[in-house]
Amino acid sequence: MNQSAGLNNSQFCFRSIKNSCLRQTYSVSIHIVIYLALCAVILFTVSGNLLVIIAIAHFKQLHTPTNFLTLSLAVADLLLGGLVMPLCVIRTVEKCWYFGDLFCIFHSSIDLLLCVTSILHLFFISIDRYYAICHPFEYKSKFTLTLMKKMIFICWSLAAAYGFAIIFTQFNVKPKESILGGNNYCVGSCNNLLNEVSSTISAIISFYIPGSIMIGIYVKIYMVASKQAKSSRQTSEHRNEDSRKIETKAAKTLAIIVGVFLFCWSPTFFCIIINPAINFSIPSLLFEFVFWFSYTNSTFNPFIYAFFYKWFRKAVKLIILGKIYKSNSCSVQLYSE
Repeated sequence: MNQSAGLNNSQFCFRSIKNSCLRQTYSVSIHIVIYLALCAVILFTVSGNLLVIIAIAHFKQLHTPTNFLTLSLAVADLLLGGLVMPLCVIRTVEKCWYFGDLFCIFHSSIDLLLCVTSILHLFFISIDRYYAICHPFEYKSKFTLTLMKKMIFICWSLAAAYGFAIIFTQFNVKPKESILGGNNYCVGSCNNLLNEVSSTISAIISFYIPGSIMIGIYVKIYMVASKQAKSSRQTSEHRNEDSRKIETKAAKTLAIIVGVFLFCWSPTFFCIIINPAINFSIPSLLFEFVFWFSYTNSTFNPFIYAFFYKWFRKAVKLIILGKIYKSNSCSVQLYSE
């Protein structure tokens, strides 16, 4: 505290607490720019995923097993944008956590829950696409709406168990005092730092293993789809060719979604693994950047749908114009079957 004796009380997170953390000392203009940029990310995340949810829930033509998985994924992304990101904005800009230690733990649990939920959804979506392309005759009989409901339940329940267990038990969380030093620990931070073993295990189980499996699945899908395209050009099975094109396009779109997911989250999980090995010396500013970069994955997904799917663009137009309030609007044909 001797080093901070000359600091003004306004530079601390809590003026009346002796060991309060220091606040970020950006200028007012920089504060405003950062707040506006991060709030824009939240706005696009919430509004984009809300449009996906409304479109799939409202239009009967979109009530397919795969789309229900996509709907559940959009719900996870919406909750991330609406519940997790706003408080992260304050913590990122101010470098202070004003909401107490217990809520810090709860917020971290929700954050981890939603991230793991996204991973599990993408994992099951890749399996769904694998059977649709590689085993089309078995697909409709196996991947029923009942099975999709079970998959969605598994995604949320496993993620909830994992997210709350890993944070609330804190068996794998290294005490902040032992990392930062007892004399340097301050009130107003919200950093649950994993120790060397648990950070590696957590990253491998929740990201690297499912990510590697998803990559392998989509490589297999690409190989099978290429063979089917060649065979369809050599035959006159036009009736099956159209359905194969639809399934192949859906697989390519979801492959891009998985690719964007891996691209956005790889830096975060790399930092999670490497940080304990280098005595937690990664700058907090870099950590904040990679975490916000990973959050933008939830922002990108609706724009991927808008870019690749005409039915989504048509659905969004009907939603924005308010035509979904007309009678029988749920029966509108968004694409030709």
